[in-house]
Amino acid sequence: MSLAAPTMTAGRTGPDRGTRIGVGFVLLLPALLALAWSYLLPTVQAVWRSTQRDQLLGPAEGVGSANYEQLFTRGFLGDLGSALLLALVPLLLALLVAPVLALLADRAGRPARLALRALVVLPVAGYAPVALLIGWRLDRMEPGTMLDRPLATLVEFTAVTGAGLVVAVATTAFLSTLRGRPHRRDALPAALTVAGLLMLGIIALTLQTFTPTLITGNSRTPMTYVVLQSLQQMNLGGGSAAAVMLLLPLALLGLAATALLLLTRVRIEVVDEAVTHREQPQGAVSKSAPVTESTGDRQARIGLAVAGAVVVAVMLWAAWPWLRRSLRFTNETVPMPSPDLSGMLTATWLPTLLSAVVTVAVAAAAGFAIGGLRPLGRFSELLLLPFAPWLFVGTGPLAIESYLRARDFDQLNTFLGLVPPGWVSIPALFLFTVLFRGLEPRWRAGAGFGRAMLAPAAPMILLVGLVTWLVTAAQVLWPFVVASTPMYRPAPLEALMVYARWGMRGDELALGAVLPLPMMLIFLVAFGWLQVKYLDRLAVRVGR
Repeated sequence: MSLAAPTMTAGRTGPDRGTRIGVGFVLLLPALLALAWSYLLPTVQAVWRSTQRDQLLGPAEGVGSANYEQLFTRGFLGDLGSALLLALVPLLLALLVAPVLALLADRAGRPARLALRALVVLPVAGYAPVALLIGWRLDRMEPGTMLDRPLATLVEFTAVTGAGLVVAVATTAFLSTLRGRPHRRDALPAALTVAGLLMLGIIALTLQTFTPTLITGNSRTPMTYVVLQSLQQMNLGGGSAAAVMLLLPLALLGLAATALLLLTRVRIEVVDEAVTHREQPQGAVSKSAPVTESTGDRQARIGLAVAGAVVVAVMLWAAWPWLRRSLRFTNETVPMPSPDLSGMLTATWLPTLLSAVVTVAVAAAAGFAIGGLRPLGRFSELLLLPFAPWLFVGTGPLAIESYLRARDFDQLNTFLGLVPPGWVSIPALFLFTVLFRGLEPRWRAGAGFGRAMLAPAAPMILLVGLVTWLVTAAQVLWPFVVASTPMYRPAPLEALMVYARWGMRGDELALGAVLPLPMMLIFLVAFGWLQVKYLDRLAVRVGR
C-alpha cells in the first residue's frame, strides 16, 4: 500500500481556477486586515515613537536617534546577548533529548510510541508557568540566591517554565517526521527541517521572556526594559526604541523560518495507522534478521522506559512545590481586600477564550486559502511572506502601542481590555497552511471536501485552539499592562502580585486558582485523545 499523497496525472477536480482565486483571497482578507491592524500599524507607530521624547501625558517632541544612542550607551545589545543564554537549556532539550525520545519510541513499536505521546501530554495540560515559578522560588531556592547570581537564576527559571512544553512539542514534531517512512533514515531531511524551525522559534521566544523577570527582579532583559521604561519611567520614546531593536532580530528569525519552509516545501500528510518500517533491504534473506530486530526493539523499549522514568521524575520534582499547593483554591491569604475568586477566574479564561476562537478561526481560513485552495498555484506559499516578519512576534514587543490603543478606546481595566491585542495567530496560520498543503492532493485526486480536507483538519483546529487558549491564559504581560486594579487581574497575575507584596509569606498562597484542577483535567483528556488518535497519524514531509 502506498501511503504518500496521490500523484496527479489528470486534471484538477473541485473548484476551477477563477473560483479558487476569488474564494482564496476572500478567506485570506481577514488575516491580512488583522495583520495590518495588530502588527503592521503598531510596528510603524513604534518606529515613529522611537524618534520622539514622549512622557506619556504631555506632548511629544522629535529627538532623532537620541533614544537609540541611549540604548547603546546603556548596553541594550548586551541585554539581547544575555537573553540568548536563556535559550541554551530549551535548545538542548529540543535538539537532543526530544529526537532521542522520538527515535526510541518509534523503534520500540506502536504501544511504546503511544505511551510516549500520552506522557508528553502531561506538561502541556499542566502548563502553568506562574504557579511553577512561585512554587519553585518558595521551596527550591535559598533567600538571596537571585541577588547573588541573577542571570543564572533567570536561566534556571526559564528552563523550569518551558522545559516540559519544549520537550512535548519537539518530541511530537520529531515523531511526525518518522511516521510512514519505509526506512528511518529517510526522515533525516524532515527532521533537520523541524530542528531548524524549533531552533529559530526557541531563540525568538526566549528573547521575549517576561514572566520569570517579574519574580527574579532582573530588569536586564529586552522585554522588561520595554515595559518598565515605557510605563514606570514614563519614557515611551526609550521603550519604543527598545521594542524596535527587539523587533529587528525577531523579524529576521521569522523570515529565516519562512525561507526554510518555502525551500524545503514542508507539508503535513495523513498516514496509515498500521505502517511499519522496513530496515532490511527488500529481497534480503537472513535467518538472524528477526532476532537482531527483536533485540533492537527490546533495547529501545528498555531505553525508552528508563528515559521516560527520568522525564516523569524530573517533571514531578519540578512541579511538586506547585502541586502540593494546588488544592488550596483561594487567594484570601493576606489581611487585605482580594478580588472575588469567580471574577478572577472569569478574567483568566473568558477573554483568552474569545481571543483563541477569533485568532485561530482567522488563521484556519487563511491557511486553507493558501495551502488548500492554492490561488497562485505552485507559488501560493509566497502569500506567507507578508506575515513572515511577525511570525515569532508575541504580545510583548508591541505591547506599548497596544496599551495606548486600549487607553484611547477606554478599555483599561475592562473585560474587553483583557482580550489580547492580536487578531490573528500567525504561527497557527503557517501551521494550517502546511497542513492543508499536505491534504490538498487528496482533494485534487477526487476525494470529497469533507473527507479530504475538513475531517483531517478539524482536530488540528481544535488542538491549536485549545493550546492557544491555555498558553494565552497563562501569560501575565498583557494583563500586567492593562489591568492595574485587583478586580480585573487574572489569576496568574494576581498570584504574582500577592507574591511580590508578601514575599516568602506567600507560602500560604493557593496556586490552584492559576490552573484549576477541573480545567487541567479537561485539557489532559482533550490533548491525550488528540495525541493518540490524531497526531499519531500525521507525518511531516519535505520536498516535492
